[in-house]
Amino acid sequence: MIDYTIKRVTIADVEELQKISRETFKATFDPYTAPDDMKQFLKEDYETKKLINEINNLDSRFFFLMVGDEVAGYLKINVGDAQTEYLKENALEVERIYLRAAFQHRGLGNILLDYAEEIARKEGKDYIWLGVYEKNINAQHFYKRHGFEKVSQHTFQVGSDPQTDWLLLKKL
Repeated sequence: MIDYTIKRVTIADVEELQKISRETFKATFDPYTAPDDMKQFLKEDYETKKLINEINNLDSRFFFLMVGDEVAGYLKINVGDAQTEYLKENALEVERIYLRAAFQHRGLGNILLDYAEEIARKEGKDYIWLGVYEKNINAQHFYKRHGFEKVSQHTFQVGSDPQTDWLLLKKL
C-alpha cells in the first residue's frame, strides 16, 4: 500500500494546482484534441484568476493527493450551484480526478474517488455523479467498477471542439 495524505487545496496552492491541472489534462486528452484547441483550453480553463475563484467558491473543493512531498494527483468536487449542471437533487459532482502519469495504475484513483464518496455520504447526499469523455474507455471502465451508470451526456467544450461527455450517476 502506498503511503499518502489528502490535503485541501488553498489559494497558496494555486500555482501547483494550475501546473498539475494543465499537465494531467494535456496528457489525458492530447490524443483526441487539436493542438490549437488544447492550447486555448489549457490557457483559459486553468487561468490563475479562474482557479482562485473556484478555490474561493464555498460549493467547490479541491484536494491534492500527496505521496511523500509530491502532488500525485488531485480531486475537485462540487455541490449546489457549483455543479457543472443539475443532474439530480441532493447530489455531489466529481468534476475532476487526475493523476500524474508516474502515479497511475497504483490504486490512487480509487483513493480519490472513495474520498469523494465519503464526503458525499458524510454530507447526506443521495447521489454522486461525474462526466467522462466518450472516448476515454479506461476511465469509463474504472467508474463502472465503482458502481456508476450512464444516465445522460452533455457537451464539453475544448477550445473550438465540442466533445461529448457521458454523465455517470451512482445512488448512495
